[in-house]
Amino acid sequence: MDPRDYFVPCPPGLDGVVAGELTALGATEVRRLKTGVGCKGDSGLRHRANLWLRAAIRVLEPIVYADVSSPEALYDAVRSVDWSLHMRGDQTLAVDSRLTGSKIRHTSYASLKVKDAIVDQFREKTGSRPDVDTEAPDLPLHLFIGGDRMTLSRDTSGTTLHKRGYREAMVKSPLNEALAAGIVYLTRWDRESSLADPMCGSGTIPIEAAMIAAKRAPGLLRARFPFEGWPDHDAAAWENAREGARAAATPTLPFPIYASDHHEGALDLARKSARAAGVEELLRFSVCDVGDFVADPPPATLIMNPPYGERLDADADLPAVYKKMGSMLRRFPGAKGWVLSGNASLTRFLGLKASKELTLWNGTIECRLLRYEVFARG
Repeated sequence: MDPRDYFVPCPPGLDGVVAGELTALGATEVRRLKTGVGCKGDSGLRHRANLWLRAAIRVLEPIVYADVSSPEALYDAVRSVDWSLHMRGDQTLAVDSRLTGSKIRHTSYASLKVKDAIVDQFREKTGSRPDVDTEAPDLPLHLFIGGDRMTLSRDTSGTTLHKRGYREAMVKSPLNEALAAGIVYLTRWDRESSLADPMCGSGTIPIEAAMIAAKRAPGLLRARFPFEGWPDHDAAAWENAREGARAAATPTLPFPIYASDHHEGALDLARKSARAAGVEELLRFSVCDVGDFVADPPPATLIMNPPYGERLDADADLPAVYKKMGSMLRRFPGAKGWVLSGNASLTRFLGLKASKELTLWNGTIECRLLRYEVFARG
C-alpha cells in the first residue's frame, strides 16, 4: 500500500546528500538518521531510487516492525507476514542480520529464525519450501534488532548500489563510487563549468562527475534488480522508469572534465571504466605528474583524493607530493580545490588554509574533505 516506508543506508557523512537525492525523486517525510535516510514514497520510488541514487548503498523496504524479546517472539513476528506477497515458493532467500543491544545474541541465529519462519509458512501452505541462496537470492532480507525492537526489510537493490558495474579492475586504494559521487555533490559544483581531478587514479571521481553532469542514471548500468522477480513487481512501470532515465541522458557536455594521473596503467583502467560507464567521450585524459597539471580552459573545481600515508617516514615523498599539489592549485586563481585527507599532518604541506572542513569515512579511515579557495594575487 502507498505511501510505504523506505530506508536508504549510505556512507557516514553523506546522509544530507542522500536526503536531497530522495527529496528530488519525490520522497516525503525524509529523515536523516544515524546510518542512512528514512522516508515515505509510492511504489514507484523503488524504481526511481534504484535508478538514480548515487551516494546510497541500497534501498530497503521495511515489511514488519515488532517488539521481540526472544527468538520465539522473532519467529512469531516473521510468521505473521503473508510471505506469498513477497516471493514464490520456488524462489530463494537470504537473511542478513544486525543486532544492537538485543537479547538475541548471535546474528546467525537471528537469521536462522527468520528463515525458519518463512520456510515453515510455505511448507504448511503449499507443501514446498524456498531455498537459501546467500550469493544471489531472489529475496534478500535485512533484519535489524535494536534493543527489543525489530525491523525486517526486503532489499530492493541486491548488490550494493555503489557497485555500478563499470569497474573491472582497480588500482590500490580505490575510492568507493558512492563516496566519490557524494564528494562531487558536497563540493556544490554547478555542473556548468569544468572540473578536474589531477590525481584521478582509476578515475572514479571524474567518471561520477561526468555521469552527474550528463544525467546518466547509474542504475541503468545494472543488469537486474531483485524486485524484478517479486510478485508485486509492476513490469510496465519499471520499463517506463528506465525509458525515462534513458531519455534524460545528454550525449555531450559544453565543458571539459579532466582526468589526469602520473600512473599510465591507472589511467588505462580509468579509460576502460569510463567507456563501460558510457562517458569516455566526456572526459579529457592526460598522463602527467600533479605538479605539471595544466588545463585549457582552466577548471573551476578541482577534486583530489591523494595518498594519505600512515606515517611520514613510511612514505617520505608524500610531503613533496602535497607541496606540488599546493603549487598546482595556486595556478588556478578563482578556482576551488577540494582534497579528501586521511592525514592532517600531510595537508599542512599544501601551504593553503582550508575554508571548509567536512568529515567523511573512506572505508575504515576517518577523513576530512577540505575546501581551498584560490585567490588571484593582487
